[in-house]
Amino acid sequence: MQYVIAFIIALGVFFIAADTFRIPYLRTSIAMDRLARRQKEKTSRVDIWLKGLAVWIAGKLRMNEYRKAQLVSDLRSAGIPLTPEMHIANALVQSLLVGVLAIPVFFLMPVMSAVLVGAAVYLYFYNARGVAEKIREKRRAIEFELPRFVAHIDKTLKHNRDVLAIIDSYKENAGDAMASELEITAADMRSGNYEAALTRLESRVGSSMLSDVTRGLIGVLRGDDTDAYWSNLTLKFSDYQRQLLKAEALKVPGKVRRLSMVLLYCFLAMYMVVIILQIVESMQGILSL
Repeated sequence: MQYVIAFIIALGVFFIAADTFRIPYLRTSIAMDRLARRQKEKTSRVDIWLKGLAVWIAGKLRMNEYRKAQLVSDLRSAGIPLTPEMHIANALVQSLLVGVLAIPVFFLMPVMSAVLVGAAVYLYFYNARGVAEKIREKRRAIEFELPRFVAHIDKTLKHNRDVLAIIDSYKENAGDAMASELEITAADMRSGNYEAALTRLESRVGSSMLSDVTRGLIGVLRGDDTDAYWSNLTLKFSDYQRQLLKAEALKVPGKVRRLSMVLLYCFLAMYMVVIILQIVESMQGILSL
């Protein structure tokens, strides 16, 4: 009865607070979210509540100007359309979901509640720093595709020195990460200075390999003779791609070995269960006699 009364009081306080702070109805929030995203799939009620909580937390956050500027740059590079405050608020909400579970679990299994608190802290730092990992993955995907892009540039320059046309022709068959960056760069070149657009591409990705490519493209724009440069760059990047493929191939035996060990342990566990059951049945037969 006490739990029921506490739940009813908490629910009443929630509705009073929602009316006081003029929080919109759930149906209104769902409709606005669908309109903003223009998505066909339905939005979960839980997602709406969590998003509302994250927005409220984001409004209360105060960040250091240097960290905020750095996070703005990282979010833009990772292609995440969020403000720094909203990104941190989302990480806090996700960790709070796990941390709140530690309260009821504490009365049942105190040790497990400590594990949940640790998991909540780990989840916060993992999500808060997830932008850097996404940037690294994007950079790796772009660098892996650069040898093919450089080979395309080297072949195309023999009959066409229009840098914008080269970028447009390649982005149609590029990977997702590369196509996204080339799309931004092509739009930037059409609306402004070509060299400035290539420089911004270099700064967004932050790759030394891409710096070599943009340096060569800037040389093409200036009318320099870059035939030898692109030939040498093609050989250099081809060697780099072979090293990447070799490194990936070396990882396969380790993965297979780990899976084999897991399979072996599963078989051993099955045999142990059978043996233990047989021993237990034998002991029961002896005790019945």
